[in-house]
Amino acid sequence: MASSNAFSVADYLLTRLQQLGLTKVFQVPGDYVSHFMAALDDFDGIDAVGEVNEMAAAYAADGYARYAGIGAVSLQYSVGTFSGLNAIAGSYVERNPVVLISASPSAQNRQLIWSQDVLFHHSTGDLDVGRKVFEPVTVASLILDDSQCAPVLIDAALVKAISERRPIYLEAWQNVWGEPCLPPQGELQALAARCDEDSMRAAIEASLLRLGSARSPLIMLGIEVARFGLQEQVMRLIEASGLPFTTSLEAKTVVDESHPQFIGTYAGTASRPWTQAFMKDVDCILALGVIFTDDYLQLLAKDFSRIILVNTQVARTGLQYYPHVPLPQYLQRLLGAMGLDSEFPLRNHTREPAARPALLKQGSADDPLGYELFLEILERFACQQNLWADSSLILGESSALYAASNLNGLPRDSFVADAIWGSLGHETGCALGVAMGSGRRPIVVAGDGGFMMICQSLSTLARNRINALVFVMSNEAYAIEQAFVDINAFEPGGQFAPFDLLPTWDYLALAKGFGAEGFKVSTRSGLEQLLPQLLLIKDRPALIQVVIPHQDLAPQIKRLAQPDGPLFVARHSHAND
Repeated sequence: MASSNAFSVADYLLTRLQQLGLTKVFQVPGDYVSHFMAALDDFDGIDAVGEVNEMAAAYAADGYARYAGIGAVSLQYSVGTFSGLNAIAGSYVERNPVVLISASPSAQNRQLIWSQDVLFHHSTGDLDVGRKVFEPVTVASLILDDSQCAPVLIDAALVKAISERRPIYLEAWQNVWGEPCLPPQGELQALAARCDEDSMRAAIEASLLRLGSARSPLIMLGIEVARFGLQEQVMRLIEASGLPFTTSLEAKTVVDESHPQFIGTYAGTASRPWTQAFMKDVDCILALGVIFTDDYLQLLAKDFSRIILVNTQVARTGLQYYPHVPLPQYLQRLLGAMGLDSEFPLRNHTREPAARPALLKQGSADDPLGYELFLEILERFACQQNLWADSSLILGESSALYAASNLNGLPRDSFVADAIWGSLGHETGCALGVAMGSGRRPIVVAGDGGFMMICQSLSTLARNRINALVFVMSNEAYAIEQAFVDINAFEPGGQFAPFDLLPTWDYLALAKGFGAEGFKVSTRSGLEQLLPQLLLIKDRPALIQVVIPHQDLAPQIKRLAQPDGPLFVARHSHAND
């Protein structure tokens, strides 16, 4: 609830956010937004969580929203918000509702600006620039200039955020956040997207016809299944139909992977060989909530006309498109058409307390670590300790992301990655938000380059006593980028491009400086001995430098980066322009 002072516009926004389930606002302070920060400090039920880097604060809000359903970040005008733009763009692309809160020069300041031609601090001279910059990556980008109109605008923007599962930008004149207004009435509800009955009927009929005539159909789940809370409905469809299913890379663990009909995560040629072989025989794909990226160019080139795709942007069966067919309504109508109403009982699929450990390849204690061996040891240890029951594996845009796509049997909601937007550093930045939004222990696997982008977040994890484990796959290079520049660099005697080389960091000293525990491993036995010790750390993060050979190339990346691989084709297509 709000403070005992006059109920303000800031209190109004905070009350609405609290009603939507939010309990944390991540922030980097600024004088313009001081009225909002003061109201936040006095507001019961929502805590301010300070960060030291604006983009990291926005990443944390993104990680929080993935579990809590909505996130919020407060940043200084322009110099702060522009730093957070990259993270907000990722939230937009990946359907994640984050509220970016800011403030700009007050009404009094604007009089000086207009009358005396003064350029105020952090201003470009265009007082609408924040709204303009964020408009393409939000579903509402507003400047609140009147305390009496602000509540209506705040409500409308929040409704769009929770309805479309995308971020919004709320900038108020500095004085407006502190000005009085009436408290909110009632609660906000998400609005169902427009649904055209004739279009829906045609889409359902065509879908049933295609599925019924297919020899080997398959269901593919995307991230929108999680964003719109459709996991139970898709499981009814999967279990009642008996069809095998997969997930796209960003949607890994959208449902429990130990389900007997799961064939593994499909990430194009980076997938497990068995999953790839299974997909080759599929003649109809029901893709629900999937956002196809260039990881899937080969699939689209081969099977575009065989895909039934329904997400928030498009509904089609092969080459036939259907306007105004929303995913939630489509799924419910499909279940109804198949005679699988909401009362259809889900199978009592109880996960074992500890799954069977993965078998490790034969080797010696002194074997050097690489992507595959590291993940094999981590997977076996996680199975033995039932680690994923209360931990989340967080991957960045690195070779490790594609290698980790081959892990199998993870429980629901235990995998986090911005695999669509692919921003370096997201994995470490969002760990704070993941921990606070879910109560789960963050287990981060980052590359050197990604960690270096946002390493300050380690100090925020320490400040908040989060027992995150941050593994840095340390080969001192942008390996995934080098693979697409010249994969021959990974051959004996090969040379990396100078721009793909990274500086040498003293990770142990850095961990100490940021208040974390620091460790360094480079061999099989070193990692096996260290992992049990890491679980004993309760009140601070640990930074683990995993030293891997400079030219270690994950086989998943090797397949993707071959001249006929989908990402190679996508990243070099400009050569034919």
